[in-house]
Amino acid sequence: MTNRTKGIIAIISSAFGFALMAMFVRLCDNYGNEISSFQKSFFRNIIAFAIAAVVFARAGRSEHPLSRTLNAKTTLFLLIRCVAGCIGIFANFYALSKIPIAEAMALNKTAPFFTVLFSWVLLKESPRPRQFFAILIAFAGVTMVMKPLFVVNDAFAFNCALTGGLGAGIAYTCVRKLGVLKVNPAFIVLFFSAFSSLASIPFMLSGFTPMTPAQIMIMLGAGAGAAIGQFGVTAAYRFAPPRQVAVYDYTNLVFTAILGFMLFDQIPDWLSVAGFATIIAAGIFANSGR
Repeated sequence: MTNRTKGIIAIISSAFGFALMAMFVRLCDNYGNEISSFQKSFFRNIIAFAIAAVVFARAGRSEHPLSRTLNAKTTLFLLIRCVAGCIGIFANFYALSKIPIAEAMALNKTAPFFTVLFSWVLLKESPRPRQFFAILIAFAGVTMVMKPLFVVNDAFAFNCALTGGLGAGIAYTCVRKLGVLKVNPAFIVLFFSAFSSLASIPFMLSGFTPMTPAQIMIMLGAGAGAAIGQFGVTAAYRFAPPRQVAVYDYTNLVFTAILGFMLFDQIPDWLSVAGFATIIAAGIFANSGR
């Protein structure tokens, strides 16, 4: 099995994990009082932290000793990954609570295009001309999903979903760099989960909402889905550069659309469907013609 094939399998697994996470985040508010995106983020990340800690403790340290991989350069990329990832999660969780999950995740899936751009800026991995054109096509799709001329009340939530894509794109670029630098994948997830959990606490405590037992169980599911997603994307960008595997991340749109319909009776309108198709087509175009 080639590294590219491994990367594709990993990114599809990641897409499914993040679809489960989105479903649980939205489902949480149906079983008690509405919970802030910061509180959801804390519980999501603390579960991912626990899972990553177990994986790292059992196998991680022997694979890539941290004493050989942690230095000023890797620490900088870890911190950028954490800050960008936190902003992305906070924004995306807010959007998931306010707009249909398929539309929120479609805007979040602009991340591969931001990854291409930031890989060029930060990693010097030059994109092909067709990838620049694909970015323009993708943002035409984004406009269809956001419907700026028709949606006024939800404009902030739609912009938060797009911000989530931006944050994720920067984070994935750093994940790619950390993979090249041979930083342990479990440690990358562990470090981010710890950082984002701590970053959530001040905001969470300022407006903490007691959770029902059902909500606690649901957020456990969200944390498990997030762990699958994080390990998957970390492995994918470790095996192959973003331009080879990022397009397969769009399977997430299929997963979230199915889950949104089955659990929340959410049926995207024709303009959103056209936007989904345009974004996916842009991704396929960007990664074709090698």
